[in-house]
Amino acid sequence: MNGNGEKGRQGGVPQRSALFAATAAALAWMAAAPAFAQEAVPQPESQPERQPAADAVDLDVVVVTANKRVENIRTVGSSISLIGEQQLENLNAARMSDYADYVPGLQVQDNGAPGLTSVSMRGISALSSGATVGTYVDEVPLGSSGLYQAATTLALDLLPYDIGRIEVLRGPQGTLYGAGAMGGLIKYVTREPDTAAREFRVGGGLSTVSGGGNGWSGRAGANLPLSDDRMALRVSYGRHEGAGYTDSAIDGEQDINDSVQTSARAAFGWYGDAFTMRVSALRQTIDADDRAEVALDPDTYQPLFGELDGRLWVRQPFSKEFDLYALTLDWDLGWADFVSASGWSDTTTDIQLDATIPYGEVANLLLGLPEAGASTVVNELELDKFTQEFRLTSKAGGPFEWMVGAFYTKEDGVQRQFASLSQLDGSPLPPPLDAVAGTLAVIHLPSEYEEMALFANGSWRVTDRLTLDAGVRQARNDQQFVQDVTEGILAPIERTPGESSEDVFTWSLSPKFQLADDVMLYAKAATGYQPGGPNAVFGNAPPSVDSSMLTSYELGLKSQFADQRLLFDLVAFRIDWEDIQVVTQIDGLGVLVNGGEATSEGVELSTVFRATDSLRLGLNAAWTDASLKEDFQPTTVQTPDFDVVLNSGLAGDRMPYVPEWSWSATAEYAFALGAGWQGLVGGALRHVGDRVGGTSDRERIVLPGDPSTILDETVTAPLDVDGYQALDLYASVTNGSWNIRAYVNNATDERGYSSISRLESALSGTVAQLNAVPIRPRTYGLEFDYRF
Repeated sequence: MNGNGEKGRQGGVPQRSALFAATAAALAWMAAAPAFAQEAVPQPESQPERQPAADAVDLDVVVVTANKRVENIRTVGSSISLIGEQQLENLNAARMSDYADYVPGLQVQDNGAPGLTSVSMRGISALSSGATVGTYVDEVPLGSSGLYQAATTLALDLLPYDIGRIEVLRGPQGTLYGAGAMGGLIKYVTREPDTAAREFRVGGGLSTVSGGGNGWSGRAGANLPLSDDRMALRVSYGRHEGAGYTDSAIDGEQDINDSVQTSARAAFGWYGDAFTMRVSALRQTIDADDRAEVALDPDTYQPLFGELDGRLWVRQPFSKEFDLYALTLDWDLGWADFVSASGWSDTTTDIQLDATIPYGEVANLLLGLPEAGASTVVNELELDKFTQEFRLTSKAGGPFEWMVGAFYTKEDGVQRQFASLSQLDGSPLPPPLDAVAGTLAVIHLPSEYEEMALFANGSWRVTDRLTLDAGVRQARNDQQFVQDVTEGILAPIERTPGESSEDVFTWSLSPKFQLADDVMLYAKAATGYQPGGPNAVFGNAPPSVDSSMLTSYELGLKSQFADQRLLFDLVAFRIDWEDIQVVTQIDGLGVLVNGGEATSEGVELSTVFRATDSLRLGLNAAWTDASLKEDFQPTTVQTPDFDVVLNSGLAGDRMPYVPEWSWSATAEYAFALGAGWQGLVGGALRHVGDRVGGTSDRERIVLPGDPSTILDETVTAPLDVDGYQALDLYASVTNGSWNIRAYVNNATDERGYSSISRLESALSGTVAQLNAVPIRPRTYGLEFDYRF
């Protein structure tokens, strides 16, 4: 459904109109520039070629570190997409959902604020609280490997400032990157200190959202050589204030989902003849006043109040603070290279949820008050993580290249959950009910995750055309966990410890055959895993869940034609996933169980065509068929008169939030303006197909101990999430020092949804509404950067 989303506000219109006019004028002028640029002076050879911004799979970028070596992307036997710094700038990317649609096979589920993000790849959906996609910043893994830091919905979502590129590795990366990288890996590669040149940079911009508010950004950075070819310091700071665009139907407040993201970084490098040391500190913060949510009718999927109106009795702020300290040592031993990578990270997350619909009926149905109350759930999460990796790598160029290494991580986390109940206007319950039920639950969940691993990888050049890559990794993790319920009526007051240990072996095998100088065919088989761990203790929940494992098979072609003007990459894959970890409900509370099996099959295409030296066209596409092979394992709740058998997924269900078809088509034209100025105009149309929000839920009432005798059955189908298409446009002019950009994202103001969820009462089971997270409405912006 399309619409302009205007809400008839009185305030703020002149400012938005002025920015719209300025952006439109800039785009019009830049788009018209080629008409009179035919006689402009060509770009001097000393000017570096501008990297295209629209194609997330930039196949010209030859250097990647996906295999923990510096390699040409055209020779790596794996599916890799690169998103460059210039691409991020031209798309005005402030978070992962701004560029995810341009990467084939990558699915990002926006849950309403920066940092409230779920990530999956190739149909390996986020079904439990553990991550299925790993995240690295340079050499350091980030986020929790355990089950009690909500890693699924809190994927690391950096404000990408001072980031050189983002590498997206599709398929399991278990042998090199270990736990949680079963679906793939997202690797942020930061810009290193440079001893060769002093550089300063400042920039900023303004933006406005159709039917919403205004935002702005500011940034500054510097690179400072400290001695001749030995030491350098790099510092940067960025701030992005995102405009709100959703309203509250309860109190009438507008643009409630404002957000602020900040990024500060300092990096020091010392570069010796045989020894290099890099030290860095990174701090990022996110503060969102509320979530971007729209209330929909559960039967018709139509907005209950307005296209961008939610229904909230309690505000839902979100904040996250992330600190990372890294030390990397590189030592050239002559016969091999030794690397030590150490990382310390500290993450604090505060989440507040409006639980009025799930728990508000406690007031009237259990306590006998005349109406339902308002409920608030607060989650506080803290994670301290230390990682250490040592690896020894052979010199490149020989017939056999190898790598051996050891990895260790220690995570100390705690999750605190507070659920409260008040009257609908926010005032306390009348006495003595406030003392009895004002606090619904106070739960502390401290956890500890410790893992050690040994890994080895080798590459054997059998002939000039045939190379065989292989890798193995043996890991062991030990976990400690405590469920400490100290107050409330939702769960028994008790303190219950849990623990688990497991050994996991992963492997990969990848032959590569060079059919011609510019054509490579490769195959890859690999395994990956998602760690298990001790379980929450509710009802009949199992005391622990096992690791989920998958095996992936991939056949790919990387090729270049027409004097390397046409680059064509095609890959087909199949993934078999077993012991899937899923969340099921017992007495209204979520616990983890190992489900059944699933398969995901697909084809991914990446093409870039330089029609002329100035015109570049691209197409990225993915077809994915991901579904459950069998019913998930049931959970049984026993009562004296009957048993309740619960299934949270049924055979044939599509995997959540995985479109069958997704694609992006891009075009970009560069031209000379004269007097040293260069121009660029570009656009991209992105399509995300229909999806489903969740899997089927089945509830069977059976005779005690006799599941074959079914007294009643209820099946709740997953929610339908319609597909959408969005058009992004941008233009820029630069002279090497100045860079001025204008953009319009979602130019047609498409009303698509990133995610949809049911909101139902935990007591009566009544579905009151659907909460849908819209894609960002049409957004105009002007940005500038000045380097000196």
